[in-house]
Amino acid sequence: MRSMVRWEPFNDLISLRDAMDRLFEESFVRPYRSAEPADTNPLAVDMFETDEAVVIKAAVPGVNPQDIEITVQGDTLNIKGESKGEEKVERENYYYREVRYGSFSRALSLPAGVNTDKAEASFENGVLTLTLPKAEEIKPKSIKVVKK
Repeated sequence: MRSMVRWEPFNDLISLRDAMDRLFEESFVRPYRSAEPADTNPLAVDMFETDEAVVIKAAVPGVNPQDIEITVQGDTLNIKGESKGEEKVERENYYYREVRYGSFSRALSLPAGVNTDKAEASFENGVLTLTLPKAEEIKPKSIKVVKK
């Protein structure tokens, strides 16, 4: 003989809420896709500050320095370029394919007080280094205390 089970509508609502929470968490809290446009690869950068300048380093292995475009508009630094694959290998012959080829771009907000007119760029061993000197008015100044 079967027993009757009382229907609790709030139990179904709680499971619906859990499902919606998971949906929003997976979509917004931990996005699996980059916010970059679909035709670009993200560019990994390090940006740090010294007493004299703001330094940006970007890893761009296998990219010709002449294929990199660097622009500054307002307080935004843009780095664009393209990495080209040289070998033609059939897709079914790959074991791993992790090296990315194609266009890349990155826009970075620069801190205030950077003198972009005196910026310098260098390229060595696949690392692009941009040095943006600080304006004189924001450089740290030391004041010596004199005993009287």
